[in-house]
Amino acid sequence: MKILIVGGGGMIGQKLLARLAVDGRLGDREIAEVTLFDVVPATHPVTPFTVNVLTGDVADAATVTGLISAQPDVIFHLAAIVSGEAEADFDKGYRINLDGTRLLFDAARVIPDYVPRVVFTSSIAVFGAPFPESIGDEFHNTPLTSYGTQKTIGELLLSDFTRRGMLDGISIRLPTICVRPGAPNKAASGFFSNIIREPLAGYEAVLPVTEDVRHWHASPRAAVEFLLHAATIAGQQIGARRSLTLPGISVTVGEQIESLRRVAGDKVVARIRHEPDAAIIKMVAGWPQQFDADRASHLGFRAEHSFDEIIRVHLEDELNGVIK
Repeated sequence: MKILIVGGGGMIGQKLLARLAVDGRLGDREIAEVTLFDVVPATHPVTPFTVNVLTGDVADAATVTGLISAQPDVIFHLAAIVSGEAEADFDKGYRINLDGTRLLFDAARVIPDYVPRVVFTSSIAVFGAPFPESIGDEFHNTPLTSYGTQKTIGELLLSDFTRRGMLDGISIRLPTICVRPGAPNKAASGFFSNIIREPLAGYEAVLPVTEDVRHWHASPRAAVEFLLHAATIAGQQIGARRSLTLPGISVTVGEQIESLRRVAGDKVVARIRHEPDAAIIKMVAGWPQQFDADRASHLGFRAEHSFDEIIRVHLEDELNGVIK
């Protein structure tokens, strides 16, 4: 089996590769080769299979055509300009998130007798207010950001290409991934991770919103499990509706902080500094808060059961259980 990870240098791409390296297979098939593609060179651990590291522009047609010419069996499309940056730079967001996605799908569809499984990482940003108390599978897509719009179009393209037999695709709407390791990125949702990650590591964190802000979360570990399951689930099980909202935990920022207090104590919580940011407050006001991910759950997708568990996953996977 050959696998292509577009966005393979990013946090989720790296964690996905690490898991594949441990398993040596995807589902019941042995992995022969994994290609990591990103705008910067990706790193990789020792693996039982060949790893190719390629760099380039996902919105360049010739580059993408070359990537797909190897005919990978599974394509994980993780590459994207994140929410805050896509909102700040309209042209860049559409070029990478829309044009890049379309080029990737087009490059696959023109190869005769080639129908790869494509796992497209979408987002809960495809939904926009006003919301019901809990967003179910039938709720319509009315995004209120450029990023959400770009992800919605990607979902529709994947669904149509799959309907026409050009791809075997599945779009998974990831919860906000928390706690993200490493340095903060330009995602508007970054503070959800910052207020946990930085205090646990001994640093101060800025909270730009009020504690009553509620959001939908899953850990990086859960995200990798989502991707693996999405790559191996049978197409007939998914059915005609190829976009799924995935399970997560709905908590307020205040509940996040109380989870941090239970796991790490008052000294760590005291490192959170409240500093309201009007732009972020306005943006998060239009974000969805709670979902009924019944369809995805019935299809076997699983997330954590509490935010305490999400914090403990971060401690285990990133900090060797050590709290500063």
